[in-house]
Amino acid sequence: MADRIDYVSKQTARWDVIRAGTPPPAPRRKELLWGDQVVVTGPGRAAGEVTVRARGQTGFVAEADLGGEPLLEIYFIDVGQGDGVLIVTPDRKHILIDGGWPRRGQPSGKNAADFVDWKFAQDYRRDRIDLDAVICSHNDQDHYGGLWDLFNPAEVDQLQIPTNRIFVERLLHAGVSWWTLDGRRSLGRFTETAEGKLLTDLISSRASVLAGLAPGADPRLQGEWASFLRTATDMKTAGGAATPFTRLSHAIGHVPGFEPGAGAVTMRVLGPVEFTVDGGPAVRRFAADASKNTNGNSVLLRLDYKRSRTLLTGDLNKASQRTLLDDYAGERHEFQADVAKACHHGSEDVSYEFLQGIAPAVTIISSGDNEGHDHPRPSIVAASATAGFLRIENDEVVSPLVYSTELARSLKLGRPTSLRVGSEAPPLDVPEADLTRARLALAVTNAGDRNPSTRFTTLGNSRVVAGIIYGLVNVRTDGDRILCATMNEADHTWQVKALRSRF
Repeated sequence: MADRIDYVSKQTARWDVIRAGTPPPAPRRKELLWGDQVVVTGPGRAAGEVTVRARGQTGFVAEADLGGEPLLEIYFIDVGQGDGVLIVTPDRKHILIDGGWPRRGQPSGKNAADFVDWKFAQDYRRDRIDLDAVICSHNDQDHYGGLWDLFNPAEVDQLQIPTNRIFVERLLHAGVSWWTLDGRRSLGRFTETAEGKLLTDLISSRASVLAGLAPGADPRLQGEWASFLRTATDMKTAGGAATPFTRLSHAIGHVPGFEPGAGAVTMRVLGPVEFTVDGGPAVRRFAADASKNTNGNSVLLRLDYKRSRTLLTGDLNKASQRTLLDDYAGERHEFQADVAKACHHGSEDVSYEFLQGIAPAVTIISSGDNEGHDHPRPSIVAASATAGFLRIENDEVVSPLVYSTELARSLKLGRPTSLRVGSEAPPLDVPEADLTRARLALAVTNAGDRNPSTRFTTLGNSRVVAGIIYGLVNVRTDGDRILCATMNEADHTWQVKALRSRF
């Protein structure tokens, strides 16, 4: 039989994964998730069973568990500190929003670039990555760094698919940028208006980026943000053209290519709110503190598929949320959503009234930093629940649900029992009793640090990471039913919650 693409129709489906070996060991039991795309390659071990390829592995599944339809899939990637979201639409468009810190600034050494590479190379078994849109929510490195790693030829050894096989149809961004102005790092010029202080130095098209990178530009794009943009200008579309750049604001209405009628999914742009100064675009300057402005001007998106709504908020803060409530006075229902990505990794700098306006049934918190930020904050976990949409059935809570990528992550730790150095005879074997004398120098990278610090420990008193279960949160919907799932690290099954859209 010829290979064919199919989709899992059940909430979870038993999947007996074939393991290599001679003689072959018994298949390992795993689970596939509702909407998982599989390639049926042949019959199974018995009638009613087929062999499928999925998630980079091959195994047996009951044919009755297939026959499903492609869903809207939203992957909230565990990037440690930062955000990273991959969206796969029912018509198989792919949108990547943010990417986490660059690998060199991630304690785990992984970010969204690694997940996207795995998705295309292992899950899809393709030799190229095709992204219909890449969206950078704002110009903080814990959001654009993983995108930079995906585009950057210097990172080619970290990926299975090389940069020259990655194609991006459009790069979208918030416009606010890091500049060198009057010899200092700045977000550019601003002006006083009846609407308050407004930032006016915004990038927009690819041409405006290249102009801002030019040696004589004033102001000139600055620092690692400039390096990221320079790398991005080298990206190509599948047709070989230079990837176009588009600035997003409420004035554009929808993400290009995701307007009503363009496909199964629409992407509404709710923020930042745009103003006009001297005929050019401008956005709010919320405070003298630069971070208040980069975060406050995050792209705010609402993803709609049939009845379901998902709100993606970047790092919006209390000041920006309060102004959004004013800007959308009489239209606050536009913020309501079934699923919401929590603002700014669970920071306390959040408007409770804004959370109430969203009233999400499901909140996803993307966090994973060290103790410097201590996200998510307990009060925000509580606020996400108390502001959420309450639904009780059979004396059990259906919603609200609150997920955290950091809480979903787990480590497997092992105690060293011996050490072998060298593969040639005779190797150096160190018994457990002598491991306390083996002194290790560790390069430890705190979340967001540019360079690691050196610490020392003895091997015998240490625990070694034997494996990481990344805290990926899966959200799937057919436009009515919504499924949220995280991996159970003990037996590779799924912990699943399901609910219905209320829109």
